Amino acid sequence: MELKHIDIANLAVSATNMRGIKKAPDLTNILPSVRARGVLVPLIVRQNGSPETYEIIAGKRRYHAALIVAEENGGIGDPLPCAVMAAGDDAAALEASIIENIARLDPDEVTRWENFTRLVKEGRTPEDISNTFGLTALQVKRTLALGNLLPRIRNLYKGGHIDVTTVRHLTLASKAQQRDWLKLLDDEDAYAPVGHRLKEWLFGGASIPTSVALFPLEVYSGGIVSDLFGEDSYFASSEQFWQAQRAAVEMKADAYRDEGWQDVAILEPGEYFHTWDHERLAKKKGGRVYIAIDSRGGVTFHEGYVTTKEARRVEKGEAVERKVRPELSAPLDNYVTLHRYAAVSARLAEAPAIALRLMVAHAIAGSNLWGVDIQTRRGRSDAISESIENSLGEGSIDIYRREALAALEMDEDEVSVAGGKRSRDLGRLFLKLLTLDDKAVMTILSVVMAETLEAGTPIIELLGQYLEVDMTLCWEPDIALVDLLGDKEVVNAILAEVAGEDVAQANAKATGKVQRLIIADCLEGRRGREKRVGWAPRWMAFPPSAYTARGGVAMMAQWDAMQALLAPEPEAEPEAEVEALQPEAPLLEPVGKGDPTPTADDTEGDEEEPGQLAA
Repeated sequence: MELKHIDIANLAVSATNMRGIKKAPDLTNILPSVRARGVLVPLIVRQNGSPETYEIIAGKRRYHAALIVAEENGGIGDPLPCAVMAAGDDAAALEASIIENIARLDPDEVTRWENFTRLVKEGRTPEDISNTFGLTALQVKRTLALGNLLPRIRNLYKGGHIDVTTVRHLTLASKAQQRDWLKLLDDEDAYAPVGHRLKEWLFGGASIPTSVALFPLEVYSGGIVSDLFGEDSYFASSEQFWQAQRAAVEMKADAYRDEGWQDVAILEPGEYFHTWDHERLAKKKGGRVYIAIDSRGGVTFHEGYVTTKEARRVEKGEAVERKVRPELSAPLDNYVTLHRYAAVSARLAEAPAIALRLMVAHAIAGSNLWGVDIQTRRGRSDAISESIENSLGEGSIDIYRREALAALEMDEDEVSVAGGKRSRDLGRLFLKLLTLDDKAVMTILSVVMAETLEAGTPIIELLGQYLEVDMTLCWEPDIALVDLLGDKEVVNAILAEVAGEDVAQANAKATGKVQRLIIADCLEGRRGREKRVGWAPRWMAFPPSAYTARGGVAMMAQWDAMQALLAPEPEAEPEAEVEALQPEAPLLEPVGKGDPTPTADDTEGDEEEPGQLAA
């Protein structure tokens, strides 16, 4: 005989079944067990003419109980364990043999695990156990999987305090996760996830099955969790999965472009491709490829589509507008944006007078961060986050942050001065500020403004220009930047900048990997190459510039948006009865031309009460 799991839809009761096919079986004593544990004892079946369908010789009650449970679960039922009779089998002898074997089996799954574990220690394999007790190897492995559970969880399951779905998902959990789950279970004010929500909790959201990967699993360095109670395995590290999946999607997009597709649009994860808003169009007429990525990492390729509006223009004889691929990828843009933000915010922390005026502007006009929230330094990957954390700009502002925290008598290990989210005592902070002199208050104010400055916005461009930020003094090139370089035209241009035109021309046809290695050698002074110092890519400069004519550099668009503000406005004609007021000097001078921060000499002769701010 052959033991296997067969889909419930491919089973039917045989006319030769000893209990008949018309009379409804009594399921009173078996249905609760099937609900809780599933079908454990294999059905005896044989093929009924088709290689995929089988008729049940013995096990009618187990089959009907499984049908009821499947109906209760919305029509979804697990495949049933079956012993398939081969030609010439004696059914009576086979059933007697199985009954004899199963009679030695304790129905309690935890006790079965204890017995199976002892057998394994004595040298029996799962296959040996499955043959001895008339079970499939998968059933034996599922029972042995209980050994991954903490003893207390096994006891809770044995006592009926944990349902079968929950305990199956707990077999996927590490020991640390199991302990955390037990803490939630013991906390009356907390919620311990159970059932299918437990799987979401274990994987930090949507579990990502390995079946959705576009890349070979060998390139993924994280752990993979196998689910013995399902057909899939899952990525333990969603971040490492997304890094590999995004790279695979980009490679697939490049392959489409090499095939002659004029445009390939990669949608953001979770963004739907709506077919009703698009129409089919052949590749040679300008149809593009849309790549949709769902929240669980699955990728769908929609070939030969344009938007409905574009389809109408094509009908009029107009050409489909080709979207230009941005010069910077999203991770590289994130890297550049955060480094430039760190440099500007550090420079701002040194200019309290400017920070005060900027804070007033924020208070009047508001921003996405004014709530008060702080700008996260967390990048799209661990490599970007580590680069930001170790940057000169981040280290500089941290010095000012510690000084401000000390002045406020706050814990100097706090990650920020701003962004307390009402967890700090507002009145106590206000009273403390009243006892501080202007210099201390201005330092605190500058740090708060620097922490609440929004990255990747036009104001960064304006401040970078006004504060005369030199990125070569606030940032050093690192391997994280080199690893993010992917565009061949950009890599060639950067190679020429850091290694020289001769080296760039000699390696123009080399692979991107070789060119990036040369760039890294020049930036770090390795392998006999002279170290390139005082260099920063054009995107980081103030104002920024591009390496190609394709555009797509977000900070350049933001800089262009600030040009109208920097251009001098025509003077308005004063009304006859109102005398025009002309300031004797600009309100603010660029920092590089003199910091307008008040000093002791500026206020000599003025007296003020201790603890009060100067007006």
